[in-house]
Amino acid sequence: MLPLVLASSSPYRRELLARLRLPFTWNAPDINESRQPNESAEALVRRLSQEKAHALSSTHPHHLIIGSDQVAVLGERILGKPHTLERAREQLLAASGNSVTFLTGLHLLNSSTGKQQTDCIPFTVHFRPLSEAQIMRYLNAEQPFDCAGSFKAEGLGISLFRSTEGSDSNSLIGLPLIRLVDMLHANGIDIP
Repeated sequence: MLPLVLASSSPYRRELLARLRLPFTWNAPDINESRQPNESAEALVRRLSQEKAHALSSTHPHHLIIGSDQVAVLGERILGKPHTLERAREQLLAASGNSVTFLTGLHLLNSSTGKQQTDCIPFTVHFRPLSEAQIMRYLNAEQPFDCAGSFKAEGLGISLFRSTEGSDSNSLIGLPLIRLVDMLHANGIDIP
């Protein structure tokens, strides 16, 4: 089996990948994550997941490299990581009573053969109507400022949802494991 490398510094993605009980290492790729003019949200996450994997191919020439990227979309607006309390408050006020679709790009690169697989996995969150007081209590409790959409679904953020829909709830956290297992199987890795 070729060694696995996760092209990410995200502790959330590392936790998810560890669930597969396969040995792996990780390394943060150095890429420009800016959106290109007129680039759709889906095209953006596909491109960035691919660029992340390819950024590590020269330093990991005989590996299976996993790249992943995610954006949250509310209507036509892409919600990034808020980084500040005020931006997180604005994002959750906009999401209140609405639906936000998370698009997670996934790319698996076999750096030995050049074989690659790319996909985009959607997952939609339907938010409860939220008061500003509820939003502020949540933000002060969990401080999800490094999370697209301003919540942590694996934590208290689940209390903000009315319902969810999608084929893999792991994609909401940033790494669609069901699709990744399919990709790994295509590269001869059986799990379990």
